[in-house]
Amino acid sequence: MNPIVILIIGVTLLIAMIIVLRVNAFVALITASIIISLLAPGDFVVKVSRVAEAFGSVVGAIGVVIAMAAVIGRCLMDSGAADRIVRSFLKLLGEKRASAALMGSGFILSIPVFFDTVFYLLVPLARSLWRRTQKNYVLYLTAIVAGAGVTHTLVPPTPGPLFMANRFGIDLAVMIGMGILVGLPTSVLGLLVCKLVNRFVDIPMRPYAGEAEPEPLDDDQLPGFWTSFAPIILPVILISMKTVTDALVEGTMIAKIAAVLGDPNLALLLSAAIAMFVLVRSRGLSLKELSQKMDTALMSGGIIILITAGGGAFGAMLRAAGVQDTVKGFIDSAGQGLGLTLLLMAFAVSSVIKFSQGSGTVAMITTASMFAAVGISKEMLGCNLVYLALAIGSGSLVGDWMNNSGFWIYARMGGLTEIETLKSWTILTAALGLIALAFTLLFASVLPLA
Repeated sequence: MNPIVILIIGVTLLIAMIIVLRVNAFVALITASIIISLLAPGDFVVKVSRVAEAFGSVVGAIGVVIAMAAVIGRCLMDSGAADRIVRSFLKLLGEKRASAALMGSGFILSIPVFFDTVFYLLVPLARSLWRRTQKNYVLYLTAIVAGAGVTHTLVPPTPGPLFMANRFGIDLAVMIGMGILVGLPTSVLGLLVCKLVNRFVDIPMRPYAGEAEPEPLDDDQLPGFWTSFAPIILPVILISMKTVTDALVEGTMIAKIAAVLGDPNLALLLSAAIAMFVLVRSRGLSLKELSQKMDTALMSGGIIILITAGGGAFGAMLRAAGVQDTVKGFIDSAGQGLGLTLLLMAFAVSSVIKFSQGSGTVAMITTASMFAAVGISKEMLGCNLVYLALAIGSGSLVGDWMNNSGFWIYARMGGLTEIETLKSWTILTAALGLIALAFTLLFASVLPLA
């Protein structure tokens, strides 16, 4: 069977299972992977087992990192460390710049913490600010999205960016650095979009039906800022240190030590240990209570690992079907301007998949699997593959509507109607995706890293 036909069958089947049949994303990815493998060339006896082998290789590459990120996120929330970071931003910028403080807090916290959790944390603060100011409620809500939504889709160790770095063979420090470099100006410009949205969707805060507003902790009950910030910044420093020493002093003892400490698995493990220590010290937990909290965190991380590794198996089976060689022939004949075309195509495919099935992470995983199966190189792009990953991440922000869980979290936690959510959330996320794409194309041109 023609590899392109197999590709179309696989992608159509995957989207149909998720959208029409409401099948869990992991089950859909594995089912589509097995069907693609059965249609692909090779010994019939190993066509199912090679799906499991591909799945296992991805788990080995990113499973520990995602699990530790889930632990770090839970500890930051339960210890009050995340709350301390938010309050520090507010104190630094002042109440007049509260929207910038919410954006900055969301930007930082969403690096190790899943978006939904960050939004849950920051919404009470947005509601508290409205009670004091009696204005700009939608601005406060959308500012959280402008920060947290961007790093969730562009900066590891969140699952989508982490998976793309692994699939495309991108150095993790480069993915983190470029994700922040593109994400920061995207969030800043996104804040301007938030202000425009607030002007046209200016509504007051509505009380939760039959629910009391949560009371914040006293300031002296929270850990210090640097103690709170350490689990976030430590892995970034260690992973970056490994990349720098490899470039400057490769082969030396310093480079070898940095290679060990900067391994993402160890770096995230050390960070998780610090986060757990902060949680125990600030809340006085027993070891049993700590273990129970970690069990909960790891269960949530386990679901993400399954979906991410399922996407890896999906891409591996597309390669086994021969998609890479077939598409490479088309690419080789494309000539000049190919890099820009591929980046725009990656953005468009990710956007369509996001609009179709709702999950940004699944959109990134599926799109990256397809493009990795093609075997796109930096020579084809004319720039580092990190820009392909960033284009896919940017696309996963576009097409956010009622089939996305984030849409409903934003609506329900914010007390907004569906129409108000479409006018604010959907417009903002689409704008963020387009802005991030523009910066991706700009940096790919002026800083190709090829």
